[in-house]
Amino acid sequence: MFQAFALVFLGGGAGSICRYAIWLAMRSWQHKFPWATFVANAAACLLLGMLLGRQASGLLSDQQRLLLVTGFCGGFSTYSTFTAETWGLLQSGHNVAMLANIFLQLAVCLGCLWVGMRLTV
Repeated sequence: MFQAFALVFLGGGAGSICRYAIWLAMRSWQHKFPWATFVANAAACLLLGMLLGRQASGLLSDQQRLLLVTGFCGGFSTYSTFTAETWGLLQSGHNVAMLANIFLQLAVCLGCLWVGMRLTV
């Protein structure tokens, strides 16, 4: 049981660091649209799709799933930040950007998940 928690902890930490690195790299683009969160979530969904495809093919062990799917992808993607940034766009009167954020995140992330799964088939 300790090993499972340790794998999720390690993967989640690594995913969070990667998400923060994306934010640092894109912080100058963050003025009117939350691009860093958008990119992190899309990348996480692409990776998640690839990992789920491997899992469906029996090529992902339980330990790899805990480390990469639950841990890394869970730490890399961020629904709470997406929600807070969407709320911030609404509060600041950027209604078009708020709606674009909602619909683009959903469409792109679903598309990335699907592409990731197809890449592993």
